[in-house]
Amino acid sequence: MNVSKARPAEILLVEDDSDDVLLTRLGMQEAKLAVNLHHVENGEQCMTFLRKEGEYTNAPTPDLILLDLNMPVMDGREVLAEIVKDEALRKLPVVVLTTSGTEGDLLDMYDLRCSSYIRKPVDFEQFQSVIKQIGEYWFTVVVLPDSTG
Repeated sequence: MNVSKARPAEILLVEDDSDDVLLTRLGMQEAKLAVNLHHVENGEQCMTFLRKEGEYTNAPTPDLILLDLNMPVMDGREVLAEIVKDEALRKLPVVVLTTSGTEGDLLDMYDLRCSSYIRKPVDFEQFQSVIKQIGEYWFTVVVLPDSTG
């Protein structure tokens, strides 16, 4: 299913850095894609959102998760491990979007079946460009399963 043709794509951004949240929003706007960008600040909130618990009872199932690795409370590594173990969540595409450049993190995230691993550029314009490319790739090129069913 090409999400952008049928309905706005639902993206869950799991990120504790407010500047990166703003840059992600701006990048998605610049890409001119029909997306609903939802944001949580840590892995615990992410799992609550994905499991539709508490304040997230009516949350949509995301078409794509953008996951930072280094966050307080529950980090991205723990989140991805939980997603993979959960039958209802394990097919969700997860793009790890992080400043971590360690080979160990890269290998660990692919072992946990992340869909992509992208290092965040430190430059403002490059960061926006990467976000735009992520949106264009995932919502105009990739065929995603229908998450509404």
